[in-house]
Amino acid sequence: MRVAMIQMDMQLGKPEANFEKAEKLVRMAAELKPDVITLPETWNTGFFPRENLKEASDVDLEQTKKLFSRLAKEYRVNIIAGSVANCRDEKIYNTAAVFNRDGEVVMEYDKVHLFSPSGEHEYFEHGKKICNFELDGIPCSLVICYDIRFPELIRSEMLAGSKVQFVVAQWPDTRLLHWDTLNRARAIESQSFLCCTNSVGTAGNTKCGGHSAVYGPMGECLVLGGEAEQILMADMEIGAVDGVRDSINVYRDRLPEVYKI
Repeated sequence: MRVAMIQMDMQLGKPEANFEKAEKLVRMAAELKPDVITLPETWNTGFFPRENLKEASDVDLEQTKKLFSRLAKEYRVNIIAGSVANCRDEKIYNTAAVFNRDGEVVMEYDKVHLFSPSGEHEYFEHGKKICNFELDGIPCSLVICYDIRFPELIRSEMLAGSKVQFVVAQWPDTRLLHWDTLNRARAIESQSFLCCTNSVGTAGNTKCGGHSAVYGPMGECLVLGGEAEQILMADMEIGAVDGVRDSINVYRDRLPEVYKI
C-alpha cells in the first residue's frame, strides 16, 4: 500500500479557500500514483475558530462528499479525507470521511476524545464508536489527533482486525516530542503500520508542527516530514504485520481478565 500524506497549511475560519487548496493538493498527490491519499484534521476550518464555527462548518459532510467522491473516482484512488468541522442535527462534530476508489464513502468517524485544554468539548460533540474499514481488501482503522493518547481506543480497533492505523491531526509544535513518541509507541504496541498526517502553519495562536510520518510494525520510521507544507510518500508492505505478530504474539499473550480499564 503506497500512501501520499498531504501536510497541509490552512486558513483559520475560511472553508472555501481551504476546500480550493485541498483539491489542488489532492490532485498533485494523485499524480504520484499512490493507493491512498491522506489529509490532516479539520482542514476546512483550522483548529478551530470559536466565532462562527457553525457557519464555517460543512453540513452533514455535503461539500466534503461532493468533492472527494469526485476526486476518488477521477483518479481511482482511496482518500482519507482528514477530518472536517461538520454540522449534523444542529450539533458540530469533528468528522473524518474515507472514500474508496469508486468514490464511495466507506466510513465516517466522529472524533471520540475532544481536547479539553483547548475547549474543544465546549464546541464539538463526542463521537461514540471506533472506526474500522477496508481499503483494497486491507483492514484499516482511523483516529483523530487527541485520540492517539488513548491506547485503549487504538487497541480496540486492532482487536477488530486493523493492520494499518491512520491518524489525522492538528498537533502543535510545542508538543512534537509527544507526537513523535506516541505515534511510534502505538505502532510498536499494535504491531501495525501507523500513518500519521499532521498540519502545518498557524491557527490563531497555535502553530502546528508537521512531522507527518509512517511507522512500521517494529516502530521503524519509513518517512518523516518537516515543518513546511509538503506531500510525503511511503510504501507499506502489509505482509510484514503478520510476521511481526507471529514473532512476538502480544495478541495471543494478552490477559484481558486481569486488566481494570
